[in-house]
Amino acid sequence: QVQLVESGGGLVQAGASLRLSCTASGLTFSTYAMGWFRQTPGKEREFVASINWSGRNTKYADSVKGRFTISRDNAKNTVYLQINSLKPEDTAVYSCAAGPSYVYIQSPKYDYWGQGTQVTVSS
Repeated sequence: QVQLVESGGGLVQAGASLRLSCTASGLTFSTYAMGWFRQTPGKEREFVASINWSGRNTKYADSVKGRFTISRDNAKNTVYLQINSLKPEDTAVYSCAAGPSYVYIQSPKYDYWGQGTQVTVSS
């Protein structure tokens, strides 16, 4: 079956950096667009970034542009999210997802989801 497993989250201070990873199995990774979303308790899941199958095209939420970078390594079936200059408001569970197109920012458009990794930023 399809599995997406995130890692790299943790508790950090404001201003720090983290690199999240999401490794996929059970699907032809190189044919899927990948997305990162985040969610905090009581709020809807929020689109963060997406990348097309080749890695040439990316999309970002306005709130993270310039601080977050999405990338992928199809040889390793892995997508990454580099997060710089972390802010307390970035605190959330970050989940990766596989879907048909990187242009989609709506979570229902994605087919497969990981369990998420917690990122907590202290001020």
